[in-house]
Amino acid sequence: MTSNSPIAIVGGRGKTGRRVDVLLKVKGCTTRPLSRSTIPAFDWDWPEGWAEALEGASAAYVTFQSDLAVPGAAEAIAELGRLAQEKGLERIVLLSGRGEPGAERAEEALKGCGVAWTIVRASWFNQNFSESFLRESIVAGEVALPAGEVREPFVDANEIAEVAVAALTDEGHANRLYELTGPRALTFAEAVEGISRELGRPIRYTQLSLQAFRAGLEEMAVPAEMIALLEQLFTETLDGRNSGLTRGVEEALGRPPRDFAEYVRTAAADGAWSMPR
Repeated sequence: MTSNSPIAIVGGRGKTGRRVDVLLKVKGCTTRPLSRSTIPAFDWDWPEGWAEALEGASAAYVTFQSDLAVPGAAEAIAELGRLAQEKGLERIVLLSGRGEPGAERAEEALKGCGVAWTIVRASWFNQNFSESFLRESIVAGEVALPAGEVREPFVDANEIAEVAVAALTDEGHANRLYELTGPRALTFAEAVEGISRELGRPIRYTQLSLQAFRAGLEEMAVPAEMIALLEQLFTETLDGRNSGLTRGVEEALGRPPRDFAEYVRTAAADGAWSMPR
């Protein structure tokens, strides 16, 4: 790595981006978290600003907003990779998702950019239960989703960040794909039951039809593009294709992944689901 050159973090305020930022700083690295509100700014809808955002950086951690599965994502990643090569970046670490053909097209686009790459292909984040749209439902006592008996090996965002930082700072991770899962697969009902048990209060899981789920999102005025993405998630990605476990965390970090129960204990102790006063 080029000494003292910053590592750009595209999506520096996201679930994994902010964790990557913290871990890199602990290692003594200079970072450049990027978002629409930073200076320089990074906006996936404004490619004219990407070159300035990458100027002088030695490497980049990249998360795509909203998801690599959406149309145009592969083209955007290809253009970002081209600029990274032009600006002399030494490596790019891309966060990707399991079981998404669109994400795999974006991965291939990155591989062809001429910069050393690492792909971190992750399962559903544990933190979607505590830092995302499911948190309010858990606090309210009912989680309602169009997901039945399909199991998902939820993975911890902290471990995703650890793998990304290893790939950004240590030799031996170049041009590798790490597929990350937790150590066991759970249904959403089982995950909610585990949170309920840890908190010591009832939290009900209700399986919705996709139509009812969509109607609820529309009632909450969720943008149409986000509704379409969530529908794709629950009809394609969560159809059982991603239920299998992988050894990606162990391959990258030399230890097994943390269990979902450990995440729940830590999140509960930190007040993630504290009831409103």
